[in-house]
Amino acid sequence: MGRGETVSLKRVVITGRGAVSPFGLGVADLLDGVWNGRSGIQLMPDWQSIQGLQCHMAGPVPPFEAKPLLPRTIRRTMGPMAIYATLAAKEAVSDSGLEPDFLASGKVGAEIGSTTGSPRIYEALYRQFLPEESVEHVRSGMFFKIMGHCCAANVCLALGITGEQWAPTSACTSSAQALGLGYMLIRSGRQEAMLCGGADEVHPTVTMVFDVIKAASRSHDFPLIAPRPFDLNRDGVVCGEGGGILVLESLDSALRREANIYCEILGFGHVNDSKSIANPHEDSMARTMRNALAEAGLNGDDIDYVNAHATGTVLGDIAEAVAINNIFGKDVPVSSYKGHLGHTLGAAGALETIVLLEMLNRQEVVPTLNLERPDPACSVINLVHSVDKLPLNIVLKNSFALGGVNTAMVLRRWTE
Repeated sequence: MGRGETVSLKRVVITGRGAVSPFGLGVADLLDGVWNGRSGIQLMPDWQSIQGLQCHMAGPVPPFEAKPLLPRTIRRTMGPMAIYATLAAKEAVSDSGLEPDFLASGKVGAEIGSTTGSPRIYEALYRQFLPEESVEHVRSGMFFKIMGHCCAANVCLALGITGEQWAPTSACTSSAQALGLGYMLIRSGRQEAMLCGGADEVHPTVTMVFDVIKAASRSHDFPLIAPRPFDLNRDGVVCGEGGGILVLESLDSALRREANIYCEILGFGHVNDSKSIANPHEDSMARTMRNALAEAGLNGDDIDYVNAHATGTVLGDIAEAVAINNIFGKDVPVSSYKGHLGHTLGAAGALETIVLLEMLNRQEVVPTLNLERPDPACSVINLVHSVDKLPLNIVLKNSFALGGVNTAMVLRRWTE
């Protein structure tokens, strides 16, 4: 590029959705559970024998048999989370109408994150290794199930993807970062399409992280009303599992293929909070939302709805409510999906974006499940309490993580 020349940035749209969630396999089950106000949370009886673990709840994927869905040749290097990611990716590709030749062209990449590799396989590995400090019985395939990019690598292998492969490992923002980076790769012209999202697994060692820092819910007597984002009686996170994948594509490519377009991505905010590795701060949350709005060329008055990260922790929900109020005031509707799904960690940003796209499609807002008595400190925003019809054109999606990661994405409903 010569001096004085400008780069023409491409417009980016979403053309495919795929999901595995606590409500089952597929986007249809996810949306049915959310719109009918169901909870995917249940008691985990086996966890009660773990000494010191105070949280015995989770949102697991309902049992299913993977053998009929994935051939052994690709399944043998997959832990549960990679299976979730692959099934979600296959659904998203089918929904988008991407052909195998396009997937193998080098013009399509994958950006799929997770908190770690499979915790269930980690446990199996160390149960074999630690008693006698021997690797004699450790199978070679275990490594491919626990490596940090196991979901991205296995999805690329299963679908024949030869473009760029990326794998964020930022816990609660893994799939939100994946969506943001996929958007930037397409916008800059490096790729024409990206499979973006994430996956994670329910496991006691995952819940233990939140339990040890006193951020996990302990409402054992009432598992179906936990977590409780923004509620006065909220007491912490409940972890869920699953996989969410979205097909991001340049508008030119989507129009050329005559693909169904769900929305256009207008802006992505991504900032670091260096004040604390654990405690959230409203100034960083507000800064990432402002950055997303600035990239989109918008201001707070242009946003019709904010999907909150809100996990049900005392400090996090208040900080996010204050940050939202600082930018949008008290008029814009706000809700969180964590009451329905639990916190699906590496899958959260993608699974929740799929629900958000359906809100745009139906022109309906979904309330925060289990929100019965709003905390006065969170009532500085317009908390949604029922499924209501509402004109939705431009919305904002928040995702935050331990370690100071803050993201926000601005989406606009697609119309001809």
